[in-house]
Amino acid sequence: MVEDSHSAVAVAPANFRGKFRVSPRLYWIMPTQTPTAAVPKFWETACQALCQADPVLAKIIERHAGARLVPRGDPFFTLARAIVGQQISVKAAASVWDRVQSEIGPIKPKKIARLRSSAFSGLGLSARKIEYLMDLAFHFDREPDLADQLALADDEAIIERLTQIRGIGRWTAEMALIFAFMRPNVLPVADLGLMKAISLHYRKGSPIDAKTAQRIAQPWQPWRSVATWYLWRSLDPEPVEY
Repeated sequence: MVEDSHSAVAVAPANFRGKFRVSPRLYWIMPTQTPTAAVPKFWETACQALCQADPVLAKIIERHAGARLVPRGDPFFTLARAIVGQQISVKAAASVWDRVQSEIGPIKPKKIARLRSSAFSGLGLSARKIEYLMDLAFHFDREPDLADQLALADDEAIIERLTQIRGIGRWTAEMALIFAFMRPNVLPVADLGLMKAISLHYRKGSPIDAKTAQRIAQPWQPWRSVATWYLWRSLDPEPVEY
């Protein structure tokens, strides 16, 4: 099993064209006539609570007004995309993923499971990542109701089940929790981008460990996924979807 973290993660902003107005005590959205893209139902409630709880996050949310997580809603796609992004930069991951989609087409379990590993040659994937992608596809193809089963489980049960699949560590499973299952209270402390952002915004760039990050994140509960997303966004201008 690999230790699967990378430098930073962010996702593309929605089509929202309103304006956030934020203070540590106040948060709201002034909508325009431009329709918004689908976002988790808890997003605005979470932002309001985070702005009230943490003035540092309030400033970050205001700075990135209109940028929101766009949920994929497809655990297989998210996990495949996260495997590609393991241990490489956001920019590199986006480039490799674009090549994979261009060459392979729609990323579906049944399709991937029936390909030969040679189909991925020259796309920028290591032999190990190709093995992981194909094994992931075999699992989802053999268990077509796996995603539905996972959706009914709690966060730790999802992580426990997913990490039984080769190539999926806790970080990759946590990306699925945030981007596919839209769980609101995930804090992926193995993510170097998140740790860098917490260090930069809360410790003036001094190194921190997981326990320190968890302590700083205590006021963010039960909305740590949203706080994590904005901290990622504060670092990386390159949007990536999982």
